[in-house]
Amino acid sequence: MNKGLLLLATFSGFLAVSLGAFGAHGLKSIAPPELVSIFKLGVDYQFYHTFALIALAFSGHWITSKLLNWAAYSFIAGIVLFSGSLYLYAFTGAKWIGPITPLGGLCFLMGWLLFAVAIWQSKAAK
Repeated sequence: MNKGLLLLATFSGFLAVSLGAFGAHGLKSIAPPELVSIFKLGVDYQFYHTFALIALAFSGHWITSKLLNWAAYSFIAGIVLFSGSLYLYAFTGAKWIGPITPLGGLCFLMGWLLFAVAIWQSKAAK
């Protein structure tokens, strides 16, 4: 899981930089400032949770818990649902996408809780 998770995190980081650059330069010329701001929020949260995936991957060296896997799945789902829905909304302006974003936020919250429980329950050296 660690190598695969790190590879996924590097892809997510690459994608976040690419999307961030597009949002800062290309999107400004075709979308109103409010949608550019929403797009930027998606990029920010993708970055935060890319770093969280990296932390999870390295934590696997000290913590042996299936909860780390579930935390990773939750963060990945959060990136797709939260950031993805904000990207889609910024491109389309479709209001029906709005209810998807909070589901991604719940996935992020679940990921952090699972990560915390894995740490709390770990038998790693203190």
